[in-house]
Amino acid sequence: MNATPPQPPRSAALQRMLERGYFEQASDFQAIDAAMDSGMVTFYVGYDPTAASLHVGHLVQIMGMRALQRAGHRPIVIIGGGTGMIGDPSGKMEARKLLTRDDVAANAAAIKTQLGRFLHFDSGRPNDAVLLDNGDWLLELKYIEFLRDVGRHFTVNRMIAVKTYRDRLDAEIPLSFLEFNYQLFQAYDFLHLFRHHGCTLQFGGSDQWGNMVAGIELIRRMTPEGQPNAAHCLTLPLLLTTDGRKMGKTERGAVWLDPERLTPFEYYQFWIGCDDRDVARMLRTFTDVPVAEIEALTAEGGAALKAAKVRLAYEATALLHGLDHATQAKQASEQAFGSSDDWSAVPLVTVPGPEIRLVDLVTHPEIEAFKSKREARERIGAGAVKLNGEPVTDPAHPVTPAAAGDQGVRLQAGKKCRFRVVFG
Repeated sequence: MNATPPQPPRSAALQRMLERGYFEQASDFQAIDAAMDSGMVTFYVGYDPTAASLHVGHLVQIMGMRALQRAGHRPIVIIGGGTGMIGDPSGKMEARKLLTRDDVAANAAAIKTQLGRFLHFDSGRPNDAVLLDNGDWLLELKYIEFLRDVGRHFTVNRMIAVKTYRDRLDAEIPLSFLEFNYQLFQAYDFLHLFRHHGCTLQFGGSDQWGNMVAGIELIRRMTPEGQPNAAHCLTLPLLLTTDGRKMGKTERGAVWLDPERLTPFEYYQFWIGCDDRDVARMLRTFTDVPVAEIEALTAEGGAALKAAKVRLAYEATALLHGLDHATQAKQASEQAFGSSDDWSAVPLVTVPGPEIRLVDLVTHPEIEAFKSKREARERIGAGAVKLNGEPVTDPAHPVTPAAAGDQGVRLQAGKKCRFRVVFG
């Protein structure tokens, strides 16, 4: 296993992976490099469809997939219709909610749409991405035969040594037998893809290392002697911000990729609000801006670094939502956080009339400026909320259509929340 590359890679794919920060460790770096240098490699990444949207925490993997596909390699995206009905215990201290087949189908369709912003699926090119549901093969398995054919290659001793399981056991938190099966099924996924789709590389987050290695070993053990059995895995780092927070987590929760859950304007604000110390790394990881240009953009602080943040926010938003939405988000940001009375590009929220209390407005489901009404009352009383540019300190203050100009009521809540409010 290679935690660091033993030598500079020959393949353009791994050169870019290293350059952009998409590499943590590999089962055999030189073998993966040689395979990628000699032709198209088929690799896979798996997602349990626990929601109808991915979030920013998935973006390192997505950008890594994109880099490999742009270098000529073929991604297979696995939607865990089978494994998702069990729940991956990795990084979790409690069992996950079990999904129905209808849940999986709906979530898979939404996820494919989001990934289609970064990958090409149906263009007719040889390395088009493919989306598969592992429920198509896992749900057809006969359990006794599965245990006899696959389960015999796993030892409980080794499985409980995997960090995922060990953390739960050390914390004396129940680990169900259902969850304990997860590693077997993920390993079987790799075997199935190896046999039926020519997939030789599993690609994913660092928390999946134990499951990935199990897949490699299962392929080696179940491939008849004399037949090729070269399978490998490569992990990407878990990206933390400089202050130690998990990437993609904010006070308001996950930073979703679905514009129905998080508007392009809010997505843009997430990026522009990053810590100064993270700007260069995020530009490398989450945009296509050339490295030399990134170094020039971030060489100095002050106004130059502010411009780098604007570039980061614009490029990241354009990748996910398109150039038009990125341009509008940039314009809305300049309006809402500048001195202009023109808020025409700022997101619009419609609330029921004829009036709404300020505390109810700032906690409205489409605004959620604060976590609770208790916090909202405290922040309003402290002067953290403005209507049409003027502080309002009474939580019960009635907001009415009379306060709305041509562009609605201009709402500022805290440092980042900006909306236009109209009544309907």
